[in-house]
Amino acid sequence: MSAPAAELPLVQTAAAHLAALFGAETFARARTALVLGSGLKNLGSQLADRREVPFGSVPGWPVPRVEGHGGSLVVGMARGAPVVCLTGRVHMYEGWTAREAVRAVRTLRMLGVPRFLLTNAAGGIGDDLMAGDLMVISDHLNLTGTTPLLGPVEAGFGPRFPDQSSVWDPTLRKLLRSIRPDLHEGVYAGLLGPSYETPAEVRMLRGLGASAVGMSTVVEAIALNAMGAKLAGLSLVSNLAAGIADTPLNHEEVVAAGVQAEGQFTELVLEYCSRLPA
Repeated sequence: MSAPAAELPLVQTAAAHLAALFGAETFARARTALVLGSGLKNLGSQLADRREVPFGSVPGWPVPRVEGHGGSLVVGMARGAPVVCLTGRVHMYEGWTAREAVRAVRTLRMLGVPRFLLTNAAGGIGDDLMAGDLMVISDHLNLTGTTPLLGPVEAGFGPRFPDQSSVWDPTLRKLLRSIRPDLHEGVYAGLLGPSYETPAEVRMLRGLGASAVGMSTVVEAIALNAMGAKLAGLSLVSNLAAGIADTPLNHEEVVAAGVQAEGQFTELVLEYCSRLPA
């Protein structure tokens, strides 16, 4: 098997394009980047002084092709705090590699964004979770079978063997829960998808300590942690996982849950951004 092509030049080209378009200082002064999951893309429209470009206009960035997933980069202000927002992401189940799936967040990190809030829609596994709940990610299980760190070590992407004992920053988790003390907290299991899990797989995940399960986020967390970013994560529990609920699972349910939870999610994230240090 041949080694994958170098990824660094593609990220550098995308970074140079965005720096020329928005100004490098826009990213250097951003308090956080927001990555919005299924059904949550509309938060980008809540930013003040917003400027937006589609993923397709950024050289080398793959474009999402799934209903309910946005595909734009937005820069703007969240209650006075400068932020950068990705209104969606690409998923490996669409055929993208792990390295392609993290290209956008690696670009933002290379531009100097210090923190990332990764959000997703997930199936609830924990006994205390119900559809519509929000869960702060305390840790994750990468069960996708791959990693964005495969291939040659490239300068700027971090070490060959990055430590992952504290991927999800405890200070940022504490900040989220100070805003909403009723937030759940738990372990997010990331699987490849696109099929939902079987009841037997959900029982396995419960045994491994997972509180929620989805098809994104973990490869982004691995790549960003290796690059030294501070990470926070939020899962919207869009449905109960297979074998827990009595009804079949479907993607329309995920999108509808995002619409229903939009108000509480938006309020939490905007307030979180406003409280981050400059």
